[in-house]
Amino acid sequence: MDSGLLLTLDFPARTETELTFVVANSLKTQIFPRCCHHPRTRLAFFQNQKWRTDKISYQTHHFFNSFPALTSPRNPLVIATATATTATNMVKAIRVHELGGPEVLKWEDVEIGEPGEGEIRIKNKAIGLNFIDVYFRKGVYTASEMPFIPGREAVGEVIAVGPGLTGRKIGDIVAYAGDPMGSYAEEQILPANKVVSVPESISPVVAASVMLKGMTTQFLLRRCFKVEPGHTILVHAAAGGVGSLLCQWANALGATVIGTVSTREKAAQAKEDGCQHIILYQEEDFVARVNEITSCKGVDVVYDSVGKDTFQGSLACLKTRGYMVSFGQSSGVPDPVPLSALAPKSLFLTRPSMMHYNQTRDELLEAAGELFAILASGVLRVRVNHTYPLSQAAQAHADLESRKTKGSVVLIP
Repeated sequence: MDSGLLLTLDFPARTETELTFVVANSLKTQIFPRCCHHPRTRLAFFQNQKWRTDKISYQTHHFFNSFPALTSPRNPLVIATATATTATNMVKAIRVHELGGPEVLKWEDVEIGEPGEGEIRIKNKAIGLNFIDVYFRKGVYTASEMPFIPGREAVGEVIAVGPGLTGRKIGDIVAYAGDPMGSYAEEQILPANKVVSVPESISPVVAASVMLKGMTTQFLLRRCFKVEPGHTILVHAAAGGVGSLLCQWANALGATVIGTVSTREKAAQAKEDGCQHIILYQEEDFVARVNEITSCKGVDVVYDSVGKDTFQGSLACLKTRGYMVSFGQSSGVPDPVPLSALAPKSLFLTRPSMMHYNQTRDELLEAAGELFAILASGVLRVRVNHTYPLSQAAQAHADLESRKTKGSVVLIP
């Protein structure tokens, strides 16, 4: 369907009748033989003309195409035609035109179209801030185009659905995490198969704070390395957005949780979240402390989102056949590791992505379903400690990178 113009003539009966003709979604309209332009932009009316026809309805989706001939008392042959330019919809969004620090995040007007087949348009209510947004802003990860709108997590209300789409309706509250990038906007177009319904018991702010982090936690603990009772795990950045959830969920699974944090305030939070052993890494050697805690046996798995500063020490903390799960690099990209470095203890090393663990619709629904269920059970305490207006995303990024934040950060359009 052409998005610029939809012309419809509707007749309630096949007799002479009053006709109200509306041309919508049009910036400029010409209708012949008679035309009455409405003073408001984008609407014109061809009103109160008496027509006689043997058709109930005429429609066209094409510019410059004539309608079929209509008969009238005055003129046995009347042709109605219209020309139009396509209407555009502008919303506010954060865009990145060049890679760099938080200052490259610009608050701008952007154009948004209508959803196509298999798509929906949502008005965002809350947007999750994640370290992956920083990686794209800096160029650690490469965006597919420049300029680009960052963000990979949001909750919003469906305000339009694409043609022929079923299973989704206007007014639904939905969430997504992962692909596609572009959530730092007041509105966005999304593939309908990438969103999940948000239970009424979960607010948009809480859902936006936990979708990406929560589903990341789910695949790390349940699929990447399946944590079970009796396991001992090490979680770096234990008071961060994912770290906090890892500690709570792993503790509920019966694991012994060791967490590293930067401050005593964050140590108190990590303790609340189920860390039995807390290491202040700026004051202590975390490798020595892990050896002390485990009686030099090491841990079954390390969940490392810090990267360069902790990577080598994390490998040293593992027991024989232990798993090194490197899922972030907030301090920078780790130095290359030769395979021979893994040999002395037959270690496993993985650099997983949530997107690869939720490639199918069934995988996405299973992950989101388990996350929502554990939220409903009260096992997870979600802390939305920081909210910023979307227009202040640059400040939010600066605070996140300087480790001034703890728990989740949410942007509000």
